[in-house]
Amino acid sequence: MVDTADKDFLEFVVKSLVDNPDAVKIDRKVDEMGVLLTLKVDPSNMGQIIGRNGNTAKAIRTLLRVVGMKHNARVNLKIEEPEGSTRETQEKKDVDDLGDLKL
Repeated sequence: MVDTADKDFLEFVVKSLVDNPDAVKIDRKVDEMGVLLTLKVDPSNMGQIIGRNGNTAKAIRTLLRVVGMKHNARVNLKIEEPEGSTRETQEKKDVDDLGDLKL
């Protein structure tokens, strides 16, 4: 039997945080680098998972590492950005700042 304590833990935490728990999807892949958990949530719930300055996502990742250490596995979390996201990337932001440049 495959040990899925990390996936079960992530599912419990994320479903407790979001407004639409039925839309939570978690994919678990194991390779030579460890365990990769890929999280997909409803686009309207992304802010609740990421948190201010990414603090909620960092906390979830830290807790997953602890669960992984308990089971002798390296666990990483990838949060998939939904299509049509309005989040600005740092690269785009830097280019927009040049619009006010005067020579």
